[in-house]
Amino acid sequence: MTAIKLITWNINSVRARLDLLERLIRDYEPDVICLQETKAQDHVFPGGFFTERGYPHQAIAGQKSYNGVAILSRLPLENIDRHDWCGKGDARHIEAGLPGGIRLHNFYVPAGGDVPDAALNDKFAHKLDFLDEMTVWSRELEADSRNILVGDLNIAPYASDVWSHKQLLKVVSHTPLECEKMMTLMAAHDWFDVMRHFVPEPERLYSWWSYRAKDWKMADKGRRLDHVWTSPALKASMKSMKVLEAARGWVKPSDHAPVMVEVSA
Repeated sequence: MTAIKLITWNINSVRARLDLLERLIRDYEPDVICLQETKAQDHVFPGGFFTERGYPHQAIAGQKSYNGVAILSRLPLENIDRHDWCGKGDARHIEAGLPGGIRLHNFYVPAGGDVPDAALNDKFAHKLDFLDEMTVWSRELEADSRNILVGDLNIAPYASDVWSHKQLLKVVSHTPLECEKMMTLMAAHDWFDVMRHFVPEPERLYSWWSYRAKDWKMADKGRRLDHVWTSPALKASMKSMKVLEAARGWVKPSDHAPVMVEVSA
């Protein structure tokens, strides 16, 4: 049985943070890297950088200036595909097969803007529609399939996923409506929340800290916007999970920290 070490990270511009990716690869030696918000069209994605560092198997979906997702792998990738959620043509999803019959899905869910009202804010309406489509898709997955879903889902569903449940109830990413939508989505395939398995509630668990704080670590006003879920069939295969908080403190960092998991394939 082979162990696969996987890291998911909203990199907030792949070309601007190649030095951080170099450090991530050196320090943690992942087998698979899933990136979100790469902000690079396919023809300018730095594929050579990853090939030179041992990741020749690549699945990318790029878009100019916005969005963008990628899977970089030391292991062969099979049946690469992408889905156009909500018919907007956005690069918010890429999927590929891994050894062991695993299907890996890398998502970047819309952030939703600032106003949590679909009637007043098209971005929030788009986010809700996106979650509804994901729910229908999840319901159609085979019950015994072996899926891993990772990425920046832009929702912190539990009270202990945010620095202040009370103060963030009307803030996009932690509103009751978004949290309810996420619970419905999770139930649609009985998705297994890997991060909360290893760090159970009510323990603090964050993966994102705003750039606005002068000292992000001291303030610690974080949210868990990044997620790792698996199909029920893979529950027992998940061996470890860690939020690599130290990376949030690297020079010119992303506002997200990478999340690392290990799965037996």
